[in-house]
Amino acid sequence: MSDTAPAAPQKPKSTGWVKIAVDYGPMLAFFLSYRLLRPAKDAADALGVGEMLAVTKSTGVFIAATLIALVVSKWKLGKIAPMLWLSTLLVVFFGGLTILLHDAVWVQIKPTAIYLLLGGTLLVGWWRGTALLKILMEDAFVGLSDRGWMVLSRNWGWYFLFMAALNEVLRALYNQANGHLDVWIAAKLWVFMPMSFLFTFAHMPYLMKQGLGAEASDESAQ
Repeated sequence: MSDTAPAAPQKPKSTGWVKIAVDYGPMLAFFLSYRLLRPAKDAADALGVGEMLAVTKSTGVFIAATLIALVVSKWKLGKIAPMLWLSTLLVVFFGGLTILLHDAVWVQIKPTAIYLLLGGTLLVGWWRGTALLKILMEDAFVGLSDRGWMVLSRNWGWYFLFMAALNEVLRALYNQANGHLDVWIAAKLWVFMPMSFLFTFAHMPYLMKQGLGAEASDESAQ
């Protein structure tokens, strides 16, 4: 019998900041790079060359930051979530079209494509009795009951469709053609992100009733 006492299990390090950086870092990099590279409003740019260069370069930064987020997720979290894989593929595809065709409309369409795909997929899964959000978000809501996942899948499905419609409205109003692309980019940071946070937090009371965090509490009590 060993005289050495068994080592106490180590608590997993908090990775909350890593998840936030992985999810929102690329968009923040896109926003900041565009703000730094775009020509001044009063600068002579009749042909829009300076604007297009800013869009192209910041889109390149966006793609690079997204790929870095993929690596960081694997390095720090030990895995790459399915939703991150999907987002990365669409960013590279639509971002590549933006750079290749010198047209910012493609990078603006990318969120709509993601929202429609996710919204449609979640609602079809909900209709067929499968909570696909559980697969996409994996361990984001530890301990949540099957019913909780179903409700969450349904609500996020409709939310994604709403966000797709909102993005199309903003894309029509603020784009490269009318010189207001910067407003659309700012909206991604200051409108879409806060809305997603608020939508998530609005569900917390219900999710707590459906077992959210129960497993983690049981483990800590042991």
